[in-house]
Amino acid sequence: MRYLSQEQVAGREKTLLSALLLSAWAPLATGLAVMLSFSTTQMADFIRRCVELSALFVSWWIFRRLARHRELSSEERARLEKVAAISISAALCCSGIALLLLALSRFSTFKPGGNVYPGLAVAVLGFITNLWFWRRYTRLTGEQYNLIIDAQRRLYRAKSFVDFCVIAALGAVAVNPFHLLTRYIDLSGAIALAIYLFWSGIDTAYSSRRVPAGDF
Repeated sequence: MRYLSQEQVAGREKTLLSALLLSAWAPLATGLAVMLSFSTTQMADFIRRCVELSALFVSWWIFRRLARHRELSSEERARLEKVAAISISAALCCSGIALLLLALSRFSTFKPGGNVYPGLAVAVLGFITNLWFWRRYTRLTGEQYNLIIDAQRRLYRAKSFVDFCVIAALGAVAVNPFHLLTRYIDLSGAIALAIYLFWSGIDTAYSSRRVPAGDF
């Protein structure tokens, strides 16, 4: 197995920190947007961003610890890497379950209207940012495999898909909030996010079980 060089480790740690810092603003921005609208998809998106932020912190902290303590055994490194991957998996699954329950609970009490444009703007910016990080982590994983980085790749792939669904749902609400079809687009958007996030979480957890000892 090839090991990561100091330059590769520094580059990956910088990417993880950048992703964490950029994601730290997302729950706040989305939370403010939720207060201005009644969108189920947007509320679900707020919950998802909060849970993912905690998982991003865990991943960055573990990667940083591994980078600064190379004396750790291969077994300990593998354990910590898998903890990071499992945290991402748990975040995805928990977000998926929360979104599904929220969508089902609000199906009969859907309230259209409100100002969804701030949330739509946040979703568009999030989609562009997450798409960039997905491409970045994909390139880093292809250059030299690392379980933590691969888990981030899977996370940002899911985040990109989620933002696309949010854009579609909020776009429908913005165009015609009181149309009957808008109700089903908004709620089905939340359900689609839930299913995809849960599937991504299971896939990430399964993949982490097939990875050998750490490669720092």
